[in-house]
Amino acid sequence: MPKTFRRHALFAPLCAATLGLVAAALPLASAHAQATYPAKPIRLIVPFPPGGGTDMIARTVAQKLTDLNKWTVVIDNRPGAGGNLGVDAAAKAVPDGYTLVMGQTSNLAINAALYAKLPYNPLKDLTPVALVSSSPIVMVTAAGSPYKTIADVVAAAKAKPDGITLGYPGNGTVAHLAGELAQNATGIKLRHVPYKGAAQALTDVVSGQIDLYVSSIPTLIGQVRNGKMHAVAVTSAKRSVQLPQTPTLAESGYKNFEAITWFGVLAPAGTPPAIVQQLNKAINQALQQPDAAERLRSEGGEVLGGSVENFQQLLKAEIPRWAQIVKDSGAGLD
Repeated sequence: MPKTFRRHALFAPLCAATLGLVAAALPLASAHAQATYPAKPIRLIVPFPPGGGTDMIARTVAQKLTDLNKWTVVIDNRPGAGGNLGVDAAAKAVPDGYTLVMGQTSNLAINAALYAKLPYNPLKDLTPVALVSSSPIVMVTAAGSPYKTIADVVAAAKAKPDGITLGYPGNGTVAHLAGELAQNATGIKLRHVPYKGAAQALTDVVSGQIDLYVSSIPTLIGQVRNGKMHAVAVTSAKRSVQLPQTPTLAESGYKNFEAITWFGVLAPAGTPPAIVQQLNKAINQALQQPDAAERLRSEGGEVLGGSVENFQQLLKAEIPRWAQIVKDSGAGLD
């Protein structure tokens, strides 16, 4: 036998043994990493500016995770492109459980139908962790506005086509699409004023710079309660518990009208399943705390929670549903 072959033949069992030891050690190392998770701060990306409904929900969850588990959860606001920039940053992050994102209907289910080139695939590039809450959209005006009902808005819009302004928090959001659906349902045309976030929009509504604004209830309910804004209608199938005096579009004469937004935490695809389950358990525990649940409800949200599988099933169902709504409504990006 040639010396070279003989040397390799002797070396092969050693290689196999070494590889076996390494392979055996990998699950142990992975288990150890998960057992000590988290060993450093967790970054929770919010794909919208501070002050909006998504930001409030994320901060409520982050604070309760900190209170219950002594974790450090840092909010990272990454606004832009209807939430796409922040979600894309999470999708491309290292899948180690230390980068999460607070996604919602718009950037997970709607944008795939609105954007020709979405930089991420919600089903392939992200791992659902836990649903957090849902909320209807509400249409508001300034407290002193003459538009108190949908009938008022429709009459004014028909009297001066494209003369009534409608603001919403970013192209491709549920609020944007709900506004499109409302115009189709009522047969009117409003002039669009998209905003990058809620802060400037709220100022412009209160000051009368825009006539109407649509966004999630958590974003607007504080302004409605303090009397600076008037809630014209909500987009859910039934009235909001937090805005019981505000009619739905459906009961205002536009049957079967419904458009709500849901919020959930996701991680990059490839995040270890044990860490995903650990996060799911912690988030569900956080949502079950009376103060956190009350905070979300007081802002107009409905607490959800549930399993990773529930979130996966919802996401798979919502993408084609909203794609059809986009198609039927003729909604497009400005």
